[in-house]
Parts: sequence; structure tokens; C-alpha cells
Amino acid sequence: MLSKRSAIQASRQLSSSRVALEGSKKKARSKAHEYIPENVEYGSLSKAQKAFLDRVVRVDQAGELGANYIYMGQYAVLSTKFPHLKPVLQHMWDQEIHHHDTFNKLQHERRVRPSLLTPLWKIGAIGIGAGTALISKEAAMACTVAVETVIGGHYNQQLRVLMNQFNIPIYDKETKRMLTPEEITKEIETSPELADLKSTISTFRDDELEHLDTAVEHDADKAVPYMLLTETIKLICRGAIWTAERI
Repeated sequence: MLSKRSAIQASRQLSSSRVALEGSKKKARSKAHEYIPENVEYGSLSKAQKAFLDRVVRVDQAGELGANYIYMGQYAVLSTKFPHLKPVLQHMWDQEIHHHDTFNKLQHERRVRPSLLTPLWKIGAIGIGAGTALISKEAAMACTVAVETVIGGHYNQQLRVLMNQFNIPIYDKETKRMLTPEEITKEIETSPELADLKSTISTFRDDELEHLDTAVEHDADKAVPYMLLTETIKLICRGAIWTAERI
């Protein structure tokens, strides 16, 4: 009787061990199929996606060039008339120079042609910056509100497209098998190139909105006539964006 009970216990222990072993193997197999950027590769972009990325780089380079020259014009006028504003203006201008340099680099790396109207953007931007600064400090700040509102909104629109319309196929680098949705984790769902671009645009968007807040803090709403000034500059900026995307 005792030996029979011992045999049953031994059988149960063996069964438990098998279950544990199978569970361990299953976990190991599951772990072996966890993908990281190093063991996946991404499918090609469609012609429409490539064209969109080229437009993004072209228009953002042109936009940041414009912002750079607007702040150049504002700084030239306001830094002498209002010395206390020099650090504020220099900080915003330095960020725009960084934005412009970044998109210049992307433009060369991706071999994207610049906007054919680049000389016009420079002349127009420095004219807007210096012109509004000559009107008043408040007019210059209202100009910043208008420009950064349009640029911030434009960056948001680009991010929405990049997040919703760039779901390209992902493959196991070794077997070339396309991964199933269940196998795609947050870490690999976006290619490094697109992830970097989204991060850049998101960071620059936040910088532009910071400039908008700074302008509001420095009495942008006291510009006369505020609505006419800001809406006119917004209209000019939207027209420049539309043109830079295409020409």
C-alpha cells in the first residue's frame, strides 16, 4: 500500500516537472521571438510616402530659414532700443538657428532640393521681422505669436501624418518573414529614420510654442491693431508654407 502511494506521488511529481519544463521551454521560445531594432528590417516606403518626406524636409527647412531671418530682423532693431530684451531675443534666435541647421543637414542627407524661392523667403522674413520691430516692441511680439502659431500647427499636422500613414512592413532580418501585429512592439514599430524625424519635429514644435508663450508674456496682445497684424502675418505664413511645399 505504501509503495503504491509512493508510486502515485512520484508520478505526480514527474508530471509536475514535465509541465514546468514545458512552460520553461515555451517561455524560452517566446523570449527568443522578442524583436529589437537590431534583428528586424523595414520595408520600402511608397512613392507617396517618399514624396511626403521630401516635402516635409523642404518646407521645414524653408520655414526655419524664414524664422531665423525674422528673429535676425527683430534682434537688429529691438536689441538697441530695448537692451533688456537682448537675452530673450537671442535665446529664441539661437533655437531657430539650430532648427535651420538641422533641416539643412537633413536636406543634404536626403538630397532634397531646396525651395526655388529661398532668396524671397530671406528678404521677406527679414522685412517682416525688422518692420514689425520698427512699429513697436508689441508689434514684434505679435508677429512672433502669429508665426509660431502657424508653425506649431503645421508641425502638429506633419506629426499626425507620420504617426497614422507610415505603417510600413517589418521583417525578421534573418528569415525575411513579415512580422505579425502581435510581434511588433513599441520599440520596433517605427524605423529609426522616421523615429528621429518625429522626435526632431516634436522637439522643434515645443520650442516654437515656447516662443509663442514668451511673446505673450512680453505684451504681444497690446500691439495695435493686434488682430489685423496677427491675421495678416498668419495668412502670409500659410501662403509661404503652401508655396515652399510645391516650388
